[in-house]
Amino acid sequence: MSDYTPPLADIKFVMEDVAGLGDIAASERFAGADPQTVEGILAEAGRFLADVVAPTNRDGDNIGSNWQPGGKVVVPPSFEVAYAKWVESGFGAMSFDPDFGGGGLPWIVSIAVQEMLTSANMGFSLCPLLTQGAIEAIHAHGSDEQKAMYLPKMLTGEWTGTMNLTEPQAGSDVGAVTSKAEPAEDVAPGAWRISGQKIYITWGEHDLASNIVHLVLARTPGSGPGTKGISMFLVPKYFVNPDGSLGKKNSLQCLSTEHKMGIHGSPTCVMLYEDAIGWLVGGENEGMRNMFTMMNNARLSVGLQGLALSERAYQLALQYSLDRQQGRAVGAPAGVSSPIVEHPDVRRMLMTQRAWIDAMRCLIYTNAAAIDLGHAATSAADRDAAKKWQELTDLLIPLSKSLSTDVGCEMTSLAVQIHGGMGFIEETGAAQHYRDIRIAPIYEGTNGIQAADLVGRKLAMRGGAVITDLLDEFDTRAAALAKVEGCSQYAEHLAQASATARRATAHLGEVATSDPRTLLSASTPYLRLLGTTVCAGLLAKAVLAAAGRPDEFHQAKIASARFFGEQILPTVSGLVPAIFASATPLYELSPAQLASR
Repeated sequence: MSDYTPPLADIKFVMEDVAGLGDIAASERFAGADPQTVEGILAEAGRFLADVVAPTNRDGDNIGSNWQPGGKVVVPPSFEVAYAKWVESGFGAMSFDPDFGGGGLPWIVSIAVQEMLTSANMGFSLCPLLTQGAIEAIHAHGSDEQKAMYLPKMLTGEWTGTMNLTEPQAGSDVGAVTSKAEPAEDVAPGAWRISGQKIYITWGEHDLASNIVHLVLARTPGSGPGTKGISMFLVPKYFVNPDGSLGKKNSLQCLSTEHKMGIHGSPTCVMLYEDAIGWLVGGENEGMRNMFTMMNNARLSVGLQGLALSERAYQLALQYSLDRQQGRAVGAPAGVSSPIVEHPDVRRMLMTQRAWIDAMRCLIYTNAAAIDLGHAATSAADRDAAKKWQELTDLLIPLSKSLSTDVGCEMTSLAVQIHGGMGFIEETGAAQHYRDIRIAPIYEGTNGIQAADLVGRKLAMRGGAVITDLLDEFDTRAAALAKVEGCSQYAEHLAQASATARRATAHLGEVATSDPRTLLSASTPYLRLLGTTVCAGLLAKAVLAAAGRPDEFHQAKIASARFFGEQILPTVSGLVPAIFASATPLYELSPAQLASR
């Protein structure tokens, strides 16, 4: 048993009424993803994840993954049982190429399963997530031989995958990597010897799968500096024989695992490659370009972690607030303790959690739908549509990743607060969600990098028109929202936020070429402003879909969105001064002055 209940009704509502699952299923490519089929898949996935994976969450935190001499990494026994059942389930292969054993379903269906998997156990979920990224890179850039040899068992999860980018001296600056690749034609045609050390390699070593396929960034002889001189290599833990069986172990090892704040069940490895044998994936010096093939989906999946942990923490905090008797609520009889859910400040925190959860789900699922609709627009006649969906995907990715992970930290913190003193005690489980999600604003491109990407690349798309076109949609939606009973104030705030976002976008467009330091200093508050406005615009779509449906579920959706529009959305106006300020105040103190007291 676990304390997690998959929010299937919420997921169904957002997929169908906000993200547009029907439009995806109407395409030739995804014709099999009709709402009834998807609903059945998600119901079974939800049952499986709640019953099989969620109960392993505390083991992951308390037992963790443990490095042993010789480089072996052991995970909790419950993980072994759950992972074997995950492989049997086939859920990890749903959205991949049927030619290699995938289900060919749209990405939005996998996103829904990922949400529930991450809520069930974030540390555990990172193993399929990293494998997913490796699958995408090999499928897009690998040779036919590599695809045939590795993808079928990676899709099932029998073999897992990793991405090896970061090195001790490089951090987020991937262009500073120094790992080397030397031709090894004496070993096999096309082989390379890979040498170097990589850090922060998620699930780089473990005992759940019989083989681990590492994708390693390294430099070939004579390659240029920076990211343009990097190539990607496939380096298996065990060599694969022509008949598909496993051969001898490659010359790589896990030197250690990190002792972390959270996600204890997920081994974060220091990997050493000493003349390990690997093969190019794609062309030489194309490593970073090829890596970006999987960046959008990977960043979306990390943003999803903010939603998933917020959902899990909310469920825990809500139940505690219903059970915990303390103080007397307004209007309660004298001498009677009330459940804390009746206290206004606890209600404020619960409503803030619920509203943001609904908002993040709308944002992330809309982002996933844009990816799918772009993939579905394959004919020459659909070229303009494909470009439109790609632009929307590119715009929403930094919002999904950065806003959702920042908010995830805030919402899991509120869950600790709702528990009061017991939230600070590990026994309740509230602290684990707070600790686990804290990594998400850091990895897969820090949120500062996401903000820089938003203002440096995405803002300039079609001269800012990609953003203003979306704001035009929200203006139209605000006018319709004003006609929904009880939503006039929400509609007014949405129109105001849209106007503010439009003004901020124009300002940053003006300073982009003349004052890059000021542009970047404004990037984080701008991302929060634009992201919150986009969430409010998508929630307005949810309100319009729910209006006129008098059942309790849909009326609750309207109430949640209205809370967002009336109490959360207006906060964006406070970000305006920071967006319009110059960068000068950030640099008024020298490093020496910052250090002085």
